[in-house]
Amino acid sequence: MARIAFIGLGNMGGGMAANLAKKGHDVRAFDLSAGALDRAKAAGCLAAGTAVEALDGAEAVVTMLPAGTHVESVYTDAVFATAPTSAILIDCSTIDVATAKRIAEAAQAKGFTPVDAPVSGGIGAANAGTLTFMVGGSAEAFDRAQPFLADMGKAVIHAGANGSGQAAKIVNNMLLGVTMAGTCEAFLLAQKLGLDPQKFFDISSVSSGQSWSMTTYAPLPGVGPDTPADHDYQGGFAAALMLKDLRLAMQAATDADAQTPMGAKAAELYERFNADGQGGKDFSGIIRMLDAAE
Repeated sequence: MARIAFIGLGNMGGGMAANLAKKGHDVRAFDLSAGALDRAKAAGCLAAGTAVEALDGAEAVVTMLPAGTHVESVYTDAVFATAPTSAILIDCSTIDVATAKRIAEAAQAKGFTPVDAPVSGGIGAANAGTLTFMVGGSAEAFDRAQPFLADMGKAVIHAGANGSGQAAKIVNNMLLGVTMAGTCEAFLLAQKLGLDPQKFFDISSVSSGQSWSMTTYAPLPGVGPDTPADHDYQGGFAAALMLKDLRLAMQAATDADAQTPMGAKAAELYERFNADGQGGKDFSGIIRMLDAAE
């Protein structure tokens, strides 16, 4: 078992750190929130007073922070000066590709081995230890990071060089945003054409219109498996986080000179949904906005 510095104990990071502790690792956890630190301590982690304190003697460093500026600040101000260069650096935050590459280059220049390893699965999977990790880094770095990531997830996939994990995450979530918007439109149109929503689900879920947004995450209550739609769109994947990922995807598309008209439309819809004060609702709740606009 290893000594792990875990920095960032929010909705996702708290569950991830707890699972590492459950696996027997010596987890030194830090967050600016006293409540988050208390929860980490109750889950078996050692609460550190500062990031520097958490990093001392770490064999692995896991960061789970809101944005690229936070990750870069922690690396520059604490990790590079305190963590042993022998530590594997694992950033599980979802940030822009350019910043992920820049952080990796800075880490390598100082003798560290870094990977970007954003996650898919949401809060429930973080707590249950069933996340999917998309990992960017060298083959050596992936091999070193994989055991730690496996203790927090069900799937750990090497996407390519540094930055590739972030690229895979934002492209995947752009596709998810597009398909959810389309699924919501389809259910609303089906209803207006007189189709029973469950009957439409039964047909489309086994036909060419099938998607994960349809079969696993149907956006109408009482249709298909239990989803946030059955709980007034509480829990699940917050619309504000979907918008964050769509903004990152649009930024990456501009940088890569890629045409993403459907992604741009999805981003526009989620901008409206969040502007309406719905950012805390599950992203499938956009069906209500689309219905009200009819």
